[in-house]
Amino acid sequence: MKVSGQHFRTIWLKPENECVVQLIDQRFLPHRFVIEEVSTVEQMATAIREMHVRGAGLIGASAGYGMYLATIEAAARPAVAGFDPYVASAAAQLKATRPTAVNLSCAIERQLKNIRQGKSAEEKIALALRTARLIAEEDAEHCRLIGQHGLKLIQQIARKKAGKPVNVLTHCNAGWLAFVDHGSATAPIYAAHDSGLPVHVWVAETRPRNQGSKLTAWELGEHGVPHTVIADSAAGHLMQHGQVDLVVVGTDRTTYTGDVANKIGTYLKALAAKDNNIPFYVALPSSSFDWNMRDGLKEIPIEERGAEELKHADGWLEGRQVELRVMPQGSPAANYGFDVTPRHLVTGLITERGVCEANEKSIRALFPEQAP
Repeated sequence: MKVSGQHFRTIWLKPENECVVQLIDQRFLPHRFVIEEVSTVEQMATAIREMHVRGAGLIGASAGYGMYLATIEAAARPAVAGFDPYVASAAAQLKATRPTAVNLSCAIERQLKNIRQGKSAEEKIALALRTARLIAEEDAEHCRLIGQHGLKLIQQIARKKAGKPVNVLTHCNAGWLAFVDHGSATAPIYAAHDSGLPVHVWVAETRPRNQGSKLTAWELGEHGVPHTVIADSAAGHLMQHGQVDLVVVGTDRTTYTGDVANKIGTYLKALAAKDNNIPFYVALPSSSFDWNMRDGLKEIPIEERGAEELKHADGWLEGRQVELRVMPQGSPAANYGFDVTPRHLVTGLITERGVCEANEKSIRALFPEQAP
C-alpha cells in the first residue's frame, strides 16, 4: 500500500544491511510514521509483545524474521554453546509473546523445521532467510487473492444498489498494517475502490487500543477510501437503520470447524448482524486456520492484556504524543484482547482459495490437503 504516495510493506529487510529488519512501528500512528530497526531476537519479541507490530499475518511474518535473526545470533556464539539449543530457546521466547494468533506458532514451527535441514551454520542462516521471505511473500499474495474473491461479494451488492455506495462495517484493523500488504478484511474494500465501485467503510474505533480509529482510518485515508469512524457501540444502531450492507472482519485464529477468534467486540457485531439479516464475513489467509482445534470457545486461548491499556488513553497534543488516565486510579480493570464468534453467526469465510461456509465440510473442501 502507499503512504504519501510511496509504496510500503509493513516489514522488510534493510536494503544495505540484511542483518537488520525494518518495520512500521504502529504505536505512533496515525500521528507519526516511524520506521523501527530490529536486529536481535529480544527486540523482535518486544516488538510483537508490545504491539509495535500486530495483526495475524504480520505477527507471523515478524516471527519468521525473528527466527532468521536467531540464526545470526546463534552463529556468532562460541561453538560449544550450541547452535540448535540457542535457536530453540529463541523460538520459545517468540512463541510466548502473543498466545491467540496462530500465525505466530505456525511461522516459528515452519522455521524450525527448515533450519534443521541445514548442515552448517551458514546453511541454516540461508534457510532461515529464505523461509522468512517466503512467509512474507505468501502472506502478501494470499491477501491480494482474498481481495479478488471478496470483491465479487461487494459487486453483487453494488448491482442491487444501483450506483449508491456499498456500506461495509469492519472492526479493529485487519488492513495492510495487520499483514505484510493488502490486508484481509480490507483487501476486498481496496479492490472494490480501485475498480471504481462506490464503497464506504464504517470504522469501529475498537477500544481500548483504538486500532480502528487509529490504524484502519489512517490507512483508508491514505488510500483515498471514503470512511467514517464510529464508536464501537454504534454498530447495532447503524444496522437497525439499514446503513450497513455487510460486515467484514479479520481473525487471529479460526478453527477448522469455523469458530472465529478476533479482537474483542467482534462477537457483539456478529450478533447484531444476525439480528438484522446482514451478511457477516470473516477474511483470512489459510495461515490463520488452526487445523488442530475444533471448539473455539473451549480451546482458543484468549489473551488477557495489561489493565493499563484500559486505564489510559494516548493522543496528540500540541505536536507531541501524550498519555492520560481516563478512569479512577483505584478501580480494577479486566482487559480481554479477543472473543470467539461461533460458526453459526458467520455467513462465510473469504480465503485465498475462495469463499466457503463456516463449517468443517466446506472448509476442508477448499483445503483438501488438511484432511484428517
